[in-house]
Amino acid sequence: MSETSTPSTIPAVLRAAAATFGDHAAYVEGGTTLSYAGLLDRVRDVARGYLAAGVRPGDRVAIWAPNSIDWAVAGLAITYAGGVLVPLNSRYTGHEAADIVDRAGARLVVVADGFLGRHQIAELRDASDLPGVAEVIDIAELEALVTRGQAVPLTEIEARADSVTPDETADILFTSGTTGLPKGAMTAHRQTVGVARTWGELGGVGRDDRYLVISPFFHTFGYKVGIITALTSGATLYPVATFDLARTQQLIQDERITVLPGAPTIYQSLLAAPDRADYDLGSLRLAVTGAAVVPVVLIERMRAAAPDGLGFEQVVTAFGMTEAVVVTMARAGDPAELVASTCGRAIPGMEVRIDAPDRAADTATDTAPDAAVAGELLVRGDFVMQGYLDDPAATARTIDEDGWLHTGDVATLDAAGNLTITDRLKDMYICGGFNVYPAEVEQALLRMEGVQDVAVVGVPDERMGEVGKAFVVGDVDPDALIAFAKERVANFKVPRQVAKVDALPRNLGGKVLKNELRDS
Repeated sequence: MSETSTPSTIPAVLRAAAATFGDHAAYVEGGTTLSYAGLLDRVRDVARGYLAAGVRPGDRVAIWAPNSIDWAVAGLAITYAGGVLVPLNSRYTGHEAADIVDRAGARLVVVADGFLGRHQIAELRDASDLPGVAEVIDIAELEALVTRGQAVPLTEIEARADSVTPDETADILFTSGTTGLPKGAMTAHRQTVGVARTWGELGGVGRDDRYLVISPFFHTFGYKVGIITALTSGATLYPVATFDLARTQQLIQDERITVLPGAPTIYQSLLAAPDRADYDLGSLRLAVTGAAVVPVVLIERMRAAAPDGLGFEQVVTAFGMTEAVVVTMARAGDPAELVASTCGRAIPGMEVRIDAPDRAADTATDTAPDAAVAGELLVRGDFVMQGYLDDPAATARTIDEDGWLHTGDVATLDAAGNLTITDRLKDMYICGGFNVYPAEVEQALLRMEGVQDVAVVGVPDERMGEVGKAFVVGDVDPDALIAFAKERVANFKVPRQVAKVDALPRNLGGKVLKNELRDS
């Protein structure tokens, strides 16, 4: 491992964190606190256990578990042992998890058996013979793995960590699979470390921050800008296995949480909590959120002082994806209206451009023509994935020969390079010959009193081809909603149908599963 003044592998970053932050708390979970020095010791011990279990350099190890200190230790130990981390969605069925394990060629699988009252190990074995797996390990039994690892000399595990290079694959995170079979995005150590460090620096995250991690560790938002960002910044992480509204408010109050990143649904839930006034949430300092589209009204309410809002000192929007963890980000000091209406500018090491029809696309450094022209967002730079696992055809379709990753998002850039995502290409529908981008309609409807959440999809119509159907969460009359829309958007954009629902179907990354709405 090439040690430089700026560590660029996960083992090197972990060592540097232990040396720099020492006894400072790295993790707090329930009654357990683990310091940065203790984290390194624990990771080394588990990594020795992996070697005893036969993990070789480059072997893939899967983790199928919810957020916990043990998840962080088990995950970091994989790369410390020279392996490649493959996180699995904690809500997967056994068949879904087995498919990823088999396709990734995982040698070991670490499982939280019994999570949510299920029997994950049995589900996994019922779904597949797991031909490449040498062992399935219950995460609750890491101590037994540590005991096995005592037979491995400390010098051997340190040599294994030393051998890791910045360009080796650190992790393979699979896409959400909302539009097809999940694909494994491969990322090098220098990329995972670099994007986490950049995110933390732009957000001003430091050792005095207490960072509540609701975003799942199997997702880039929880793993890379959670676990890895903490190593580069010294922040104390509070992992949460499942989102419980009352428990979250209690943690914020009792632990004086300062940093709370998450999908928009987290903040919407907090704002809608009937007992929010019973908790002191005044410690909250930084919120970072992102999705294909973030409602402007949500940003406004997050910044507003209590009792009307959440009182965040700084709300930052960002845009990223599994294939390129963070692409753009607002900055501290940006005016409120810019943060509320854009995803910020390209972060250092990344560039963006709009591939608009009938016009030569311009990069973010020369973007004046993009101010009013929408097209597909293309991104390029240091943090774009190495490619999809065992799928060169899909990689070639996604990343062109010039290195531009085609995101499938419709966007615009203003003259200063600020990105606005207007929708997903696949979500656009055509009503009476006019293109309709549902996100624009959703933004308008979210300003109606009583609307807590909304999603619009195109549905077949004999006369118009397609028309909009709005799925609405909240106490609102459907006719009043349509009338409200007519005052704010062009007639062809107004939903013709309204369905009231208790909640929108979302994956754990916060994306609305619009395919489920279309099929309902």
